Amino acid sequence: MATNGSGSPAKKIKKVELGNGETTGEEDPETQKILEEIDKCQNEIDALNEKASEEILGIERNYNRLKKPHFEKRNDIIKKIPNFWVTTFVNHPQLSPLIDDEEVDCLQYVTKIEVEDFENIKFGFKINFYFEEGNPYIENDVLTKEFSMGANGEHKSTSTPIRWKKDQNLCEKKKKNTKASNSRKRAFQDEKKFFDWFCDNEDPQGDDIADIIKDDIWPNPLQYYLVPDVDGEENGLDDEGDSEGDDEDIGDEEDVEGEEGDEGEEGDEGEDE
Repeated sequence: MATNGSGSPAKKIKKVELGNGETTGEEDPETQKILEEIDKCQNEIDALNEKASEEILGIERNYNRLKKPHFEKRNDIIKKIPNFWVTTFVNHPQLSPLIDDEEVDCLQYVTKIEVEDFENIKFGFKINFYFEEGNPYIENDVLTKEFSMGANGEHKSTSTPIRWKKDQNLCEKKKKNTKASNSRKRAFQDEKKFFDWFCDNEDPQGDDIADIIKDDIWPNPLQYYLVPDVDGEENGLDDEGDSEGDDEDIGDEEDVEGEEGDEGEEGDEGEDE
């Protein structure tokens, strides 16, 4: 049996539903008073949490303004490195499967990426992809995907309509290739690719790709641009290790054969004597 702090049996409190859907103890004034005190403390905690959230948002807005010129300076420097952004995307473990070979060719013409928060950052952000003028794929200078949240808490996203150049619509090409391919290839081609993601606005709240670009790549793209070919290095080390191991095994076998040969010769000499 459950007991209270004094060791006496704990009272079972019968719950009575109130008009507002809340419940309270029936005919237990002492417990009711304690519950009201707890509720008062909780309201004070909630008020502080709300105040903290507003202050944190204000600090984040302030630092976003301070960081903006540094982001712009970084973008100007990045332009000096060919294929910086496509390399960064392809090196990212979660984005790499999203980008097929022809999209890699197209994304080589991305010269700048920007992530911009709304003035009230909790209401949304947008990602801008700037393309090199005269590229063979896209007429747009900038493609923007925007994520926002309305006053009612509803999430939505919008995308710039892509003006593809003649015969370069990668989304349509993918559909045609999927129809023409066999079932095994079709399963692979049915997976959403980069420009499918860009044009798709059905589930903005569950858009993991946007979160990766905003929260992982944008703050520090250099860490992914400089990712080494770890698999290749590991394979190289393994191959060298295996080769050395094989050489040692061969050497051991030769030693054993040599010993057996010596023993055989000694046996023959014994018989001759």
